Amino acid sequence: MDHSLKRRKRARLGRVRRVRGQIRGTALKPRLSVYKSNSHIYAQLIDDDNRITLGGIGTLSKQNQKTENNRKCTAAARHIGTEIAQIAKQKNILTVVFDRGRFKFHGTIAVLANAAREAGLQF
Repeated sequence: MDHSLKRRKRARLGRVRRVRGQIRGTALKPRLSVYKSNSHIYAQLIDDDNRITLGGIGTLSKQNQKTENNRKCTAAARHIGTEIAQIAKQKNILTVVFDRGRFKFHGTIAVLANAAREAGLQF
């Protein structure tokens, strides 16, 4: 592996550890983890105490596969944000801890977070 690739990978892992080292999800206030790839975007509610995923949705989910929300764009991020808020409400979760991972709070990540806030989640 090239030295520059190793350095980039180490920097990415460092950003993830720096962000996630300060936040922790519980059963009452889970962690809303957001991940985006080049093609898709995902959101999960995670209980770190019990090490379980309470719910999740992404652009590759079965309900989004044959719709316009099957790829990464701001409209799909808005849809994923409202859907993850509905999943949280079904599980009687009102507040979450937002985990942006290694990504800046900008673009599709910010759109997803604002849509979740508008749908009723507090963070």
